[in-house]
Amino acid sequence: MLKKTNLADSLRKVSEPEKSTKSVISPDGEPLSNNSSPGVAPSRQGKKAIAGHFDPAVSKQLKQLALSQDTTVQALLSEALNDLFSKYGQKPIA
Repeated sequence: MLKKTNLADSLRKVSEPEKSTKSVISPDGEPLSNNSSPGVAPSRQGKKAIAGHFDPAVSKQLKQLALSQDTTVQALLSEALNDLFSKYGQKPIA
């Protein structure tokens, strides 16, 4: 006969996040804790989102450009930001 499990214990185990000992290193060599941002991909830890509101046609054209250039929207935005920084005499760091 199977042993019945306690529902409260099962719920507690599910609700408690697992402690991970893995560490992620940022581009500047600083360790980032996996526990600091649960649900965030390691490639996004230590990063900030930059957003703007544009006409839907802008979004569509940007996606089409990324597809035609066989790249990503992220890469195109990085290129555009670096061009903008250079235009204003700033170091291209995007």
